[in-house]
Amino acid sequence: MVSSLAALRGPAVTLVDDPFAQASRACLQYHEDALVLIEDGTIRAFGPYAELRDTVPDGITPEHFPGHLLAPGFIDTHVHYPQLQMIGAFGAQLLEWLDTYTFPAEMSFADAAHAERVAKLFLRELLRAGTTTAMVYCTVHPHSVEAFFAESERFNTRMIAGKVLMDRNAPSPLLDTAQRGHDESLALIERWHGRGRQLYCVTPRFAPTSTDAQLEAAAALLKSRDGLFLQTHLCENPGEVEWVRELFPARSSYLDVYAHAGLVRPRSMFGHAVHMHEHDFCTCHQTGAGLAHCPTSNLFLGSGLFKLFEATDPRRPVKVGLGTDVGAGTSLSQLQTLNEAYKVAALAGHKLDAVQGFYLATLGSARALGFDDRLGRLAPGHEADICVLDPHATPLMAFRAGYCASIEELLFMLMTLGDDRAVRATYVAGQRVYDRDRAGDPFHLPDAA
Repeated sequence: MVSSLAALRGPAVTLVDDPFAQASRACLQYHEDALVLIEDGTIRAFGPYAELRDTVPDGITPEHFPGHLLAPGFIDTHVHYPQLQMIGAFGAQLLEWLDTYTFPAEMSFADAAHAERVAKLFLRELLRAGTTTAMVYCTVHPHSVEAFFAESERFNTRMIAGKVLMDRNAPSPLLDTAQRGHDESLALIERWHGRGRQLYCVTPRFAPTSTDAQLEAAAALLKSRDGLFLQTHLCENPGEVEWVRELFPARSSYLDVYAHAGLVRPRSMFGHAVHMHEHDFCTCHQTGAGLAHCPTSNLFLGSGLFKLFEATDPRRPVKVGLGTDVGAGTSLSQLQTLNEAYKVAALAGHKLDAVQGFYLATLGSARALGFDDRLGRLAPGHEADICVLDPHATPLMAFRAGYCASIEELLFMLMTLGDDRAVRATYVAGQRVYDRDRAGDPFHLPDAA
């Protein structure tokens, strides 16, 4: 079999360790002129161009991006693709917002053609934002999962997704039962989990919409195959937390509802987690469960301020990734999401520096998913999912970049002024699937494997 070879050249940045646990500068690797050598979708070599130029095989000309910044593709740990049609909906907090906007939007996914149309837009908007991996909520309809994974397979993206499980406290068209939800999920697991780069995530929406029986069925699903993921919501809104207390009076906390069912474990991702207490942080630390920080959503719905620096306390660190949420979140751009994460931290009396921010969007999210052996870094052996950032994407950014005296300043400018316009190109498994400056359609399906 003939190997597929490619190479990229330009300034490059990647995280090598956790800047919440040690000095930020020690966790950042930056090369003013780097080479990324790619073979069969995997990074074969990464380092200074001057040191690696002789390793480039004959006939391979590196794609050169001077004045840009090669970086790992962004990773989104919490996002609802069916909610694109109601992003930016006005004036409600969580529970009212679900009833008024979310559930009606998700009912439209009974139409398989609608699901396919939204999945196509969603995947392209992720890639436009430089996001190459996401943990994705579909709807209760199995064909919503089929539509998403089919589109992801076309782009060869590394995606994690699942059918929502709800057997109470939602409109009847969106309800399944504990048994039917289990059986439909199991069929999707057998069809998609581990197929190419697709991975399955067992997805009870949140505790109020699942009975004990359904949560137990979700735990049974997790035991059915190796490497499955779990996603749900946790402690997003005070009213929601109180509702959970009323529905599960025997449990000591919202998180304990999931722990009692056997759902708090490695590869479990709990979205929002705004109103957490120390005991719950300790539980996440002990079990290896992750939290998805969704600042644009939490600000937009007025849910509260995520305790990022408490969660990542080096004395008992919890794995934290970054999530856009959408549609309560207001952008699929992780750069814009970091802009809001900085403000959330500042309101809580902390300063989120640029290295910490880019860690959350790349290596930190990969670690929260248990995938840091293959995602989130520019490093040999890692999958070649790469975004090319343009610090000069707008006249203001170009002007401001001229006054950045360090890579840290440049990264901070990108995470406060940047958005999808700052993504020049996105590579998936070493192939350029998005090119902002390509004439006509900026998206390109990769060559068939």
